[in-house]
Amino acid sequence: MIKKIVSKDAPEAIGPYSHGMIANGLFFSSGQIPLDPVSGEMIKGGIAEQTRRVMENLALVLKEAGLSWEHVVKTTIYLSDMTQFQIINQIYGEYLGDQKPARSTVGIKELPKGAAVEIDLVAAIP
Repeated sequence: MIKKIVSKDAPEAIGPYSHGMIANGLFFSSGQIPLDPVSGEMIKGGIAEQTRRVMENLALVLKEAGLSWEHVVKTTIYLSDMTQFQIINQIYGEYLGDQKPARSTVGIKELPKGAAVEIDLVAAIP
C-alpha cells in the first residue's frame, strides 16, 4: 500500500510533490526548508532560526503521518555553508534527544528560495 501524506499545518509544497509518502512500512518525507507554515514565505533569521523552523516543519509532517521523532531511522541534511555545521548539529540534537537515526550531511551550492538548510527523513511505521 502506498499512501500520500499532506499536512494542512506544514508549509504547502512549492512544487509537484507531497509532504511525504508511506510505502512498505516506511514513511519518506520530502525535504523541508524554513518556510513559515502560515505565510508560506521564508522565515527571517540566521541558520539557528532556519534550522529550528525546518525541524518544526518536519515535526508537523511526522504528526500528520501519525509519527514522531522516535520513529525516524534516517535523515539527510543539506547545507549551503558547511561552516554552519556545528550550529545545525546542536539544534538537530535538541529535537532528536536520545534517538540517533542514521544521518548524512551534504554541502551543496544552493537550496530552493535561498534557504541555508533543508532536511528530509525516513521513519519506520510501528
